Amino acid sequence: MINYASRLLESAVNELSRLPGIGKKTALRLALHLLKKDPTVAEALGNSIIQLRNEIMFCKVCHNLSDAEICEICSSPKRNEKLVCVVEDIRDVMAIENTGQYNGLYHILGGIISPMDGIGPADLNIESLIRRIDHESISEVIMALSTTIEGDTTNFYIYKRLKDRPVKITTIARGISVGDELEYADEITLGRSILNRLPYENTLDA
Repeated sequence: MINYASRLLESAVNELSRLPGIGKKTALRLALHLLKKDPTVAEALGNSIIQLRNEIMFCKVCHNLSDAEICEICSSPKRNEKLVCVVEDIRDVMAIENTGQYNGLYHILGGIISPMDGIGPADLNIESLIRRIDHESISEVIMALSTTIEGDTTNFYIYKRLKDRPVKITTIARGISVGDELEYADEITLGRSILNRLPYENTLDA
């Protein structure tokens, strides 16, 4: 048990240790580091977190993080509006963008179907994807979910919902190892998986 010698320090450590991947010892190092810095450093950190929490938005179109109602990707005239890449969460968008190999739009589901975790289709941004297909000039939907059982289940559910609509459904090539999550793939492998995507129907026979 750590003897903090200060209730204020202990409180700061307790709050920092609530963050994922940060234990009490790491939280203590961070708190002591902030104490050594100029007060403006801690103030800037605190203000940026408060501003992040209070002012950030989710794009009304793709559900990406945004500073406005429509994110920069959806509003950019340089993006290919006929392509929509379906991903699990915001970190996957960042991973794909870092490859520099994709210039279409995105649709963030906000998770994947996982009955064990009580997550069903109604808990995800699937209906808004269907509406986009029906009302926008989208010609191809790229399924770029993690190659896990839950990811494959979600892929198949969305495929069943879209297969009778006039849109091409593809999936990223299996350069990503089975069981891997998209955000942890290296940029070269992920980029090639996007470029070498294949019709989703082909994977059903695999």
